[in-house]
Parts: sequence; C-alpha cells; structure tokens
Amino acid sequence: MMLLRSMLYFPANSVRMVVKAATSLVDSVIFDLEDAVSLDDKETARILARDYVTLVKRRRIHTFVRVNSVGTGLTMQDLRSVVVKGLDGVMLAKTETGSDVTRVAKMLSLIEKRSRLPPKSVKLMPLIESARGVENSFDVATASDRNVGVAFGAGDYYRDLGRDVSTVSEEENELLYARSRIVNTSRAAGIQAIDTPFLGLLVDKEAFLREVKLAVRLGFKGKQCVHPSQIEPINEFFSPTREEVSHALRIVDAFGQAQQRGLAAISFEGKMVDIMTYRQAKDVIAANQVIEERLEKRTQLESHVPISEVFAKT
Repeated sequence: MMLLRSMLYFPANSVRMVVKAATSLVDSVIFDLEDAVSLDDKETARILARDYVTLVKRRRIHTFVRVNSVGTGLTMQDLRSVVVKGLDGVMLAKTETGSDVTRVAKMLSLIEKRSRLPPKSVKLMPLIESARGVENSFDVATASDRNVGVAFGAGDYYRDLGRDVSTVSEEENELLYARSRIVNTSRAAGIQAIDTPFLGLLVDKEAFLREVKLAVRLGFKGKQCVHPSQIEPINEFFSPTREEVSHALRIVDAFGQAQQRGLAAISFEGKMVDIMTYRQAKDVIAANQVIEERLEKRTQLESHVPISEVFAKT
C-alpha cells in the first residue's frame, strides 16, 4: 500500500537538499526536473536525480521524479536518465489528457524493458495544473494501471484561469471546484488524490494549517509540500488519531461477531453500524498499520546520512 500523506519537493540539482530529504520523516520525495530547474541545468539535474534516488530509497522513503510535460518534448530524455532501480514513480507535470498518461506509460514500458526492470514497476502520478486537466481528470485517472494517484497543482491552475495566485482568498473558494472534482474522479478510479503545495508564505502557519484541514475534509489522502517544516503537520492531519483507531478496532470486533450471528447491522455505542461502517473501520486500521510499520523501519536507521552513503553507487 503506497500511502502518500506527505510529498516533499526538492530541486534535483541540489545535493544539500537531497541529503535533507533522506533524513526527514516524509512519506515521499519528489525530485523536480521541471519548474525548479532551468533548461541549461536539466541534464545535470537528471544525473543527480538518478544517482540520489537510491540514497533516498535506502532510507525507506518513496521516490518520485517530476518530469517535464509531454508538450515540452523533454519527457523521454528525463525518463531515460532517471528510471532506475529504486524509483517508485514519475509525476507527470501539466497533465491534461488521458493520452498524455498513456504516452508516458508506453515510454516507461520501453525503458523498463531496456533496463531489465520488472514491467510496470515504475508508477505514475499525473499532476493536474490546468482547467483542461481538471475537466479531463477522470480520463487522466483511469488512463493507466500504473497510476497510483492524481495530484493537484493550484499555482498553474489559477494562472490558467487568468488570476494571480497572490489574490487567492482566505477561504480558497476559487479552488474548491477543481479540488472537489479531482478528489471525486480519483476516488472513482480507485486511486488517491494528493493536494497542491501551499502557495502562501512559509511563515503563515495559520493559513497553512487551515489549508491542510480543508484538504482532509475534502477527501484528499495527502499533500505536496515545499519545506521540511511542513511535513509533520501534514503527516499528523492525514493520519488517523489514536481514538479513531481504537474506535475502528472496536467496530471491527463487534461487527465481526454480529456477522457470525447472521446480522447485517448492529447498534454500537449508540449508533447503527452496517457493512459500510465496517469497511471504513477496516480502512482506518489498514492505514494505521502502514504508518506504524513505516515509522518503525525508519527509526531503525541513523538520524544522519554518512558521507560514504552519499557517494555510494549501486
């Protein structure tokens, strides 16, 4: 289960930032080959991303690379460089149609075969950043069985609407339609929706937390972020609480006993519990188990990255 609560962006050409990524408690790192890297630096960034995917992966962190959009003509060059053992997935920038996804899926199949990697081992996460992409989000989400999620990029989306991101209201009502549609179509496709990075000031923690809580309420399963200080609150709000886990365990136990007696619904702690509630409880338990196992494995690692590991080759 690739549970992605927090996804942290790093410029692929920043070695110092990569080392920071490897020592964080983030669920996934996104090495950015798109907006964070100038055209002149892209080849260097590809090499560094390829070399340091394995460093981050050894720290039990999911690894993604954001590649340039299909329309740039740079996607295949990006993929040829960064698709290596240990890469979990590719985030496809500015995805607008299902055919964008299928084209990249075919590229990945060719590279996996050439590199002798298991078929479909590299997953896809389309990044929707335009009005057209929002309207085509279901086609995008269902275009490939490589898709593990759909992510939202509010900055370029808002610019596509002809607006300046600095003018977004406190309530962010302007983004509600796009967010809701992406969540709904992702869920219909059976994959997770990941919310946009926070576009406000890093010091505006109140606005950041308000946005995280909104994303949780809307049904997103995780959120992209641009600074390590944002990881902990994102992980906290996208994780079930101890009370929620305890309640879910009690529901599963009580409903399991009721099923053995042939009952399809029961009264539990003053509320009706049916198969829907039972399945929700099992989802909470499963998510919590993944989080606990991940944390246990991560705490067994050193809290720093030895210099020998930084320069190790696989």
